This record gives sequence, C-alpha cells and structure tokens, in this order.
Amino acid sequence: MSTLEHEIVDGVDLEAAVARKEAELRELRERLVAWEAATEATPARDANFTSISGREVRPLYTPLDTGKESYGEALGMPGEYPFTRGPYATMYRTRLWTMRQFAGFATAEETNERYHYLLRHGQTGLSVAFDFPTLMGYDADHPRSLGEVGVCGVAISSLADMETLFEGIPLDQVSVSMTINGPAIILFCFYVAAAEKKGVDAAKLRGTVQNDILKEYQAQHAWLYPPEPALRCIVDMFEWCSTNAPKYNPISISGYHIREAGSTAGQELAFTLGNGFEYVERGIARGLDVDAFAPRLSFFFDVHNDFFEEIAKLRAARRIWARRMKEVYGAKNPDSWRLRTHCQTAGVSLTAQQPENNIVRVAYQAMAAVLGGTQSLHTNSMDETLALPTEKAVRIALRTQQVLAHETGVANTTDPLAGSYYVEALTDELEAEAEALFAEIEEQGGVVPGIEAGWFQQRIAGSAMRQQLEVEQGERQIVGVNAFSDGSDKVEIDVLRIGPEVEQRQRARMAELREQRDDDAVERTLAALTAACRDGDNLVPKILDCARAYCTLFEIRHAMEEVFGAYREPVFF
Repeated sequence: MSTLEHEIVDGVDLEAAVARKEAELRELRERLVAWEAATEATPARDANFTSISGREVRPLYTPLDTGKESYGEALGMPGEYPFTRGPYATMYRTRLWTMRQFAGFATAEETNERYHYLLRHGQTGLSVAFDFPTLMGYDADHPRSLGEVGVCGVAISSLADMETLFEGIPLDQVSVSMTINGPAIILFCFYVAAAEKKGVDAAKLRGTVQNDILKEYQAQHAWLYPPEPALRCIVDMFEWCSTNAPKYNPISISGYHIREAGSTAGQELAFTLGNGFEYVERGIARGLDVDAFAPRLSFFFDVHNDFFEEIAKLRAARRIWARRMKEVYGAKNPDSWRLRTHCQTAGVSLTAQQPENNIVRVAYQAMAAVLGGTQSLHTNSMDETLALPTEKAVRIALRTQQVLAHETGVANTTDPLAGSYYVEALTDELEAEAEALFAEIEEQGGVVPGIEAGWFQQRIAGSAMRQQLEVEQGERQIVGVNAFSDGSDKVEIDVLRIGPEVEQRQRARMAELREQRDDDAVERTLAALTAACRDGDNLVPKILDCARAYCTLFEIRHAMEEVFGAYREPVFF
C-alpha cells in the first residue's frame, strides 16, 4: 500500500476506499462463480457464440473483464489523449459525420449527373469510384480496357475527363474522396489541375485520396510499380500536400479491403495500423517533420455485421495510434495523435439472395460505425452484389444515414457505450491482439518484407477460408442464404446495366483529345517526368505539368514505368 493510500484527500480515506474496492471485486467474483454454477445446467440454444472473427463471446461480462485500472489512462475524455472516446470533444453534437456515397459509372458526364443528384438529396461529400482500367492505369482506348470501360466505375483517362466529372461542382466547398491506389498520384494531379481550371487553389481543396499501396500488395491487388518506388510516390504526396494542399488528406490508410478479402477484425486493425506506421517511418526517413504530415493521415475501416466488435475496433484503433504516435514517433501535435477515419459498410456481407435484406444489414453496420465514432460514412446499396447501384438503391442507402442521424438519437451524446463491460473488454482484447500481431510483423522484418514473403496474404487467406467453411457447413447463419431461405434465387429488383456504347463514346473522346492537344507539350512534359523519376525529384509538380498538357493516364504511367518497372507478385500458394 503506497503512502498516498493512507492520506485523506478531499475528505476520502484512500486506504479505506481501496479496501472497499477490493472487497467489492472479491464479492463480484464469488457472485459470478455462483451465477455460472446456477446457469450451467441450462442448455444454450443451438447457435455459434463466436464473433465473425472467431472470437469467443462469453455469456456475461462484468467489471472483472475490463483490465484498465485508470479511467484516464484507458479512456480519457473525448477529443483528448488517448482518444478512445472519440477524436473530437463534442463529436456529432457539433457536426454530424460526412455522408458520402461511393459513386461512379460509365462516362464522366453520366457520373457528373449522379453527383448533382446526390448533392441535391442531401449528401455532404463526394466519393469517386473509378472503373477497372483507371484503377490499373490504362486509358479507355488501351487494348487491355476492352469490355471494362465504365463498368464498375467512371472512366477517367485525362484531365479532360476530370474537368467533366466535376463540372458545376464547387470544389472549394465540397469535399472529394477518390478511391484510387496504384495510379493515385496521377489521378490526384488530374483533380488538382481540374480545380485550377475552375479557379480553385489547391490550398482550398478538402477530401482524401486513398493512395494506400501497401494494402494493395496484401489484399486488393491493384498496383502498378514495385513497393519501393510506389512508397516514394506516396511520400512525395505527403511532402507536396503539407505545403500546397494542407486541408487535403494525401492518404487514407485502408483496412476496408483487408477485411473484404477475409481478414478478422483484429487482423484488419493490426495490418491497417501497421501499414500506417510504415508510412510514418517513410515520411520521417525522407526528413519530414512528423507533425508536418501526420495530422493529414486518415484511415478507412470496414464495418461488418458483428455490431459490438466493430465499435470496439474503432475505439482500440484510436488508442493504439495515439500511443504509438506520441511515444514511438515523438509527435508533439495532438492532431498527429488523433486518428480520424472514414467507414464503409461491409460490401462482402451483402447477398445476391433476398437483396432487400441488405438494407437491414447496412443500417446496423452504419449504426455501429457511428457508435464507434467515425468521421464520415458510406452506406452500401442493396443491389451492389448484382450490378452498379440504381438511383433508388442509392437514395435508400443515403436515407439510411439520414434516419440514423436525425431520428435515432445516437448523435446526441459522445461514445454512449463507454463503460459497457462488454465493449470495454472487447476494446482491450482487440488492442492486445493488435499488439501481438505488430510483434509478428516485426519478426517478418517489417511490412514490406512481410508482403514479399507472402505472410500477410497467407494470414488473410487462412481467415477467409475459415469463415467460408463456417457458412458452407452451416456453423454460421446468413439470412436468405443458408438460413430462412424461401428456396428461390430469383431477383426481382431493377439493376443498372452498362452497355457497350459507353466504351464507344469514351474512345471517341480520347481520339478527339489526342487530335486537339499540343503534342510537343505532351512529349516535353513526359520526358521531364521520366527524368524526375530517375533523379529522385518530387514527382507531383512534374505530373501536374503532364496533366495540364493533357497527357493521358497510361502515358504518364508508362513514363514512370520506364524507370520504376512493373510489379509482378510472386506465387505464395
């Protein structure tokens, strides 16, 4: 017993208070043992009492399951270190989360119409979905783009397309998120140049470009260059944005695709934050002050069906990030400790069977994201497993967020589940699991060696296989799939189809662009970019010059590839 515990503080005998607490815990242990004995003979219903991640869920949680002694150490106040209870002090009482809908299809003209529709219906931020050729750095008229143009997102092959995409949209007022990774630096430069054309300085731009290449090697597989030059491009963006676009997030470190590939919640948490630590270390190695770029790092998490596990995951993420940024990387600005995140409901949880059930799944997932403290949210549309979402489905998904914000009361108070024995125990468990996985990553030699050895890929694949087997063997029930099915797979909802005329129109646009642009400027800027790749210069200014000259996406990609080479994944399985 310390000397402090013998003191009287504010009229309280500390020694007596400690003794009372210990007595209460002893009594609680005895009561818990008695309760377990009394209920042991009662048969449980036939159900799988584990989380989707395979975590055992105990029948009862008490203060004995919450491991942290100090409220201040473990939780603190919202908006204060370690940010467990939220990154901002007043959270949604001051400002609701940004309501985003991931949208993009066909040509830039058609997607622009959809954006105006969403903004008219109350959406507060735009999130761009690109088609597969764009994601892989190919122009719409490249042979490898055949049959894929505009199918799973919007086709953007040059600055001209980006200008059309945001026609009539005030880029100094609307935040824009772009889901692009391998060619992220190129699409970002198209966006900055398009803003310039509208008279909007880069310093006024708000939003995020995903730009998280490490998770591509681990889970998503949309890459262009090998890891080292790809990481160089990302740090170039950190450097350029910290000076020229201080309100724009140059990366969204993404666990979403790791989870969609089949990881557990704990793996998503650990691998995402581990990637974040790698980016921080790369920035520091470049000579950047950690507080110059870390405040603009943002995160992107999946929100799956296991309601409480997802809430706890977000709370644990904030606590781990704050501690590591402060204690390991020496960040002094609280904004560098503050983990901010976008969340998206789990696309992998949606089913083609009985697709209307997806509305319900998404609503619960959205509530978990808000109770976990997200800063922005995308709710999936019910028909996304069948095709690109229709306007009706998108409207229902957006209305889901609006009902949540304005009718349920969940935005009235900050971190309303704090103090729940179950939620606090889960937060602690996920934090401990993540720390154990960080140690394993270190044993691999770090993130990049772990990728090159296939360690991440194998861990994710193992988890995905376990989950799939549970569904196939009936150990985990999916409503409308292996439980409560009416025996019919017939789908009776309208879906959006993209016809071949979209590709024809986009190819015609590309031909017109190539005829009208200044070929000398194209050749000159591309040559300067290749030289910068070789010389180690920051690439953002050179790519901006290429964008302004209307070089195409693939031309810019190819100019960089001459120096960087192309990545080919080794065979791990």
